[in-house]
Amino acid sequence: MIGRLSGILVAKQPPQIVLDVHGVGYEIGVPMSTFYQLPATGAEVVLLTHMIVREDAHHLYGFATEQERAVFRQLLRISGVGARTALAVLSGMSVADLHQAVSGQDSGRLTKIPGIGKKTAERLLLELRDKLDLKIVMTATAGAGSSGNDIVNALLALGYNDKEAAWAIKQLPPEANVNEGIRQALKLLSKQ
Repeated sequence: MIGRLSGILVAKQPPQIVLDVHGVGYEIGVPMSTFYQLPATGAEVVLLTHMIVREDAHHLYGFATEQERAVFRQLLRISGVGARTALAVLSGMSVADLHQAVSGQDSGRLTKIPGIGKKTAERLLLELRDKLDLKIVMTATAGAGSSGNDIVNALLALGYNDKEAAWAIKQLPPEANVNEGIRQALKLLSKQ
């Protein structure tokens, strides 16, 4: 299994790129969220990867962040969802937006993604409801800077659910430290 590639970006043609790694050109499918973060061709790129081996082909998918790759792998575990659909979901919304849609059971947000119909959206919401790990997506969520994970863990330990913790984190200023962030989050949650 290929877990990470580092090389020179040779070509960009959405949703595919070609990465030259010591003379070998790897064709890699990427979600648009990763594609938009890529530098110009000729620059050095590091991608986390997921490889799918089938009897007729080997497909390689690349991601800018561990959160994207983890969500991609979680989506692949859902019956009827293949790599193309998983890439469409990650191209149509951020990891944090997907978590919010799942937390709020908002199928309307998912049906706005090309290729995702009402039935597929409902299946995604049902399957991901208890499986999408908040800790995976919190580093992709705005607010609270690098201390966000510690604040989320504290709120979860105090009995708040994923949705409440995610909401509270978004309200915090980016410069909040852990102690002040927990204090402010508890104050915000008590007013809800």
